[in-house]
Amino acid sequence: MLEKADLSLKLNKAEYKALASTRQRRLSDLQKACWRAEIPTIIVFDGWDASGKGSSVQLLARHLDPRGFTLYAIQAPRPHEQQVPWLWRFWQRIPAYGEIAIFDRSWYGRVLVERVEGFTPEALWRRAYRDIVNFERLLTDDGFTIVKFFLHISKAEQARRFRQLEADPLTSWYVQPEDWEHNANYSTYVTAIEEMLERTDTTWGPWTVVEATDRRWTRYRILSTLITRLEAALQARGLPVPEAVAPPEAPENAPEEFEALPTEPEAPEPPTLPETPETEVRDAIED
Repeated sequence: MLEKADLSLKLNKAEYKALASTRQRRLSDLQKACWRAEIPTIIVFDGWDASGKGSSVQLLARHLDPRGFTLYAIQAPRPHEQQVPWLWRFWQRIPAYGEIAIFDRSWYGRVLVERVEGFTPEALWRRAYRDIVNFERLLTDDGFTIVKFFLHISKAEQARRFRQLEADPLTSWYVQPEDWEHNANYSTYVTAIEEMLERTDTTWGPWTVVEATDRRWTRYRILSTLITRLEAALQARGLPVPEAVAPPEAPENAPEEFEALPTEPEAPEPPTLPETPETEVRDAIED
């Protein structure tokens, strides 16, 4: 699936403003409609270090009602969580009917970083494919909508973003030696990612590979995909989809709202270690 991604896709500022202005209001209306219909939604963000996952999460957090969603930043399991079935900690974070849960990294770490870095024996991460597919099927059979994004950038683009972070004294600490090791092992991660996408891309839990070189295109693709999936969830239940309402025309020199998000490269996630405490963040995240 990665080889089909066109990493040259981009939008200029004028194109982005024209497209994004209608989607902000649309996403809010659909969240309310799904709340009333008691349709629970799980949004999964995965992807390369510095690919823009944190910025994408911020984008959604800005335009969703905070009373209706919870954000989870997933790290390595705590010691007591290693004494129970591995999906147990994710079951604890499943949203109530009508609510949204956003996962910044998720159960897919089992078949990515834990596999590549050797944190999990091969027999266990291979079995995890079956566990994941069954887990997601059980949820969707109960009425959940699962939207999964993988943010894809090239090895060269990742290295460029690392160097840009390192050049700024305020962000240089984000880049650790482990991040450069991951960049050096890019091809090894590609093998794991391709197998993950192939074995867990299902009709009930499809993957969306987001071409994440250009930040505006990334945000547009995520908003458009999420809107389409929420509309489909309402239609599948025979429920009315909110009518699209055109936003008021903005002044010619008005600032681009979504551009208020940080424009510097997203910091890579801290290195994943076997017993790093897990952090739960509600309603907001700062990279």
